Amino acid sequence: MSHDADNPATESIALRAFAMLEQIVNARGPMSLDELTSALALPKPTVYRIINLLKEAGLLRRESAGKRYSIGPRLTSFAIDLWRSDTLRVQWHSALEQAVAEIGESCNLTLLESNKVLYLDRVETSHPLRLHLEAGTRVPLHCTASGKLFLMNMSEAAARRLLGAEPYERFTAKTITEFDPLRAELDKVSVTGIGTHDCERFDDSVAIAVPVYGRNGEIIAAVAMHAPSSRASLQTCLSYVPALQRAAAIIASTMCRDTDESTLPTRATRPEKRSKTSRSKTDVPAAAIRK
Repeated sequence: MSHDADNPATESIALRAFAMLEQIVNARGPMSLDELTSALALPKPTVYRIINLLKEAGLLRRESAGKRYSIGPRLTSFAIDLWRSDTLRVQWHSALEQAVAEIGESCNLTLLESNKVLYLDRVETSHPLRLHLEAGTRVPLHCTASGKLFLMNMSEAAARRLLGAEPYERFTAKTITEFDPLRAELDKVSVTGIGTHDCERFDDSVAIAVPVYGRNGEIIAAVAMHAPSSRASLQTCLSYVPALQRAAAIIASTMCRDTDESTLPTRATRPEKRSKTSRSKTDVPAAAIRK
């Protein structure tokens, strides 16, 4: 029988590897070797060896557009399994159910996973005509309501890095496939605080998304709703913003256990160059929503 678990050297490596994962999980974007070396206060060769160990195990992945590292598929799957089995999921699901009961359309909870939007949980509408997407589904950033929220909260360099090379994949005639027009769309999201989707990923589909804020004002998730564009317009969807924000506040209060819901910020911390004149998120001018 192996006694590696009792070996102080093995324990030290395990703890250092865990510390590295903590750094990357809590970072605002992929981290470089130099950044990890500085954050962990370890020799660079040691950090490099741990990186390779975690990469081989599927716990880290190297970004295709540079020498930076983010969480790997195995760690993501582990985290999702934990979240789904956690009793908090019952509260998240209940918050989505309340929103669906109020607005009558499908709602979902999404996360940023590497360069994709991950559907962590979803409650379907009772309407027979609906877009069916299961929890665990992954969709692109550039053509989804939640994706635009996550991109809006990044620097331009970080957003470009996640999106990859242009042109981006086209799914419908309305898909935005270049960064400059997408940046204009993100500027609108920065003003309204609401991500939108207008037949860009799926035909006959509109959606809006609102942020779920962390204790430091960062966007940690999003609550979104979908509806067929033959049944609802983006303007119609905007009337659902208060219901989605209530669900987002409930979910935020469970994700940030030691944060009182009344103290949750009303805006996310975002790069200064994207800051706009503050306004109520429910007071959204029609011109701010792309027709």
